[in-house]
Amino acid sequence: MGNLRQDAVKIWNAGVDAVRAEALVKREVMVEEDRLIIGEHQWLRCDFDQVLVVGAGKAGAAMTHGLISAIGDWLPVSGWVNVPEGTEQPEHSLQSDPCSVHLHPARPTGINEPTEQGVFGTEQIIAKVESAGKRDLCIALISGGGSALMPAPIAGITLADKLEVTRFLSASGADIEQLNTVRKHLSRVKGGGLLTACRAGQLVTLVLSDVLGDPLDLIASGPTVIDPSTPQQALEVLSTHDPDRKLPDSVYRTLQLAKEQDNPKPGTELCRHTAIVLGNNALAVDEAGIVAEQQGYNHVMQSARQSEGAAEDVGRNLAEMAIHMLRNQTEMHQNDCLITGGEPTVVLAPEEIRGLGGRNQQLILSAYQTLLASDLSDREWDRICLLSGGTDGEDGPTDAAGAILDSAVHQNARSIMLDAGDYLARNDAYHFFEKTGGLLKTGPTGTNVCDIRVVVVDVATQV
Repeated sequence: MGNLRQDAVKIWNAGVDAVRAEALVKREVMVEEDRLIIGEHQWLRCDFDQVLVVGAGKAGAAMTHGLISAIGDWLPVSGWVNVPEGTEQPEHSLQSDPCSVHLHPARPTGINEPTEQGVFGTEQIIAKVESAGKRDLCIALISGGGSALMPAPIAGITLADKLEVTRFLSASGADIEQLNTVRKHLSRVKGGGLLTACRAGQLVTLVLSDVLGDPLDLIASGPTVIDPSTPQQALEVLSTHDPDRKLPDSVYRTLQLAKEQDNPKPGTELCRHTAIVLGNNALAVDEAGIVAEQQGYNHVMQSARQSEGAAEDVGRNLAEMAIHMLRNQTEMHQNDCLITGGEPTVVLAPEEIRGLGGRNQQLILSAYQTLLASDLSDREWDRICLLSGGTDGEDGPTDAAGAILDSAVHQNARSIMLDAGDYLARNDAYHFFEKTGGLLKTGPTGTNVCDIRVVVVDVATQV
């Protein structure tokens, strides 16, 4: 066996590489003579005069680069995509192209929240799709993080109101379905708002999914998908997470008014629309499994199809499976690997005691607590490594993608006598792993398909 940490990181990176947006779009979008081909769909050049590109997401810039490269000179291309600051294309490339797509920095790096710059960018996107003509082919690039990057508060709601709702629901442990159900009913662009505003001949949405099960109405809050949820369902989410009605009265008034009016989406004539999911968590997990096999591991893979619940529970379960792999193997097996994908939630500690961390770091710290309670020997610690990381390279409000737990991290924690339970209770996993050498740092990856977890176990040497 080689170094377990290196193996775990290599397997995790393989999953991320499989869904890196620029290469993924280039693979899936092709031009053959006069046809634009995406998956099983195709469009003829003679039916259109130009391509209008709009969208938002953490992978927005990379998707845009891939799309423009794939389209080439098939038709003139222009547009506007909201992206995180720091991911814009360098000046010598897209911005110097006379048929460029403007990549608009809609929020600062590491702050996954809507901003005034995001609102400005969204207004530009709405204006472009509203002014499109019947001979325009509009392509919307949508990826995770699009909800924060494409804000357009509905009348009666301010950006500050939306920020407060997002922060409150996230801190209370609301999952992505609950969060986006509320956000859609407080927005002019989410829940199909972009589709109803679009006047192009056809709208094609290319999706990089960060929601388990790939529900198109929830990914980036479904800007090009008519909303199947109701204002009543949004109110029910609030009643669950805000029983004392601490959120602004304007939020409740707006949702109640929408409920009473049945809040129909404006417009009856929608442009023709096709949605295509290019990549998701399952694709990333599958590719990680291929590399695990190449590395000589017997592997098991699982990608969740729905919300997994608390990160602490997922971490405990991961640790229990790791212990089973470690202690219940036959002589036939030399090394094992478990690869899982998903996205758990975290209920935040009170602000006055809260530290710094993210769901992946919290998950691995919870797993560490379980392993400590299992009284592993030093030899067993040498034969195990756990990793959990967000495929976008961001884990909560930190510069880490997640965390790694191996013998070195354990020995460091023990030598400086860190109390894992205290750090876990205060949501301070970042500082725990910073002190013990367990942070996984990648920087922005140009993709976003939830999280990947890897457990590698060397069972060649029996204890």
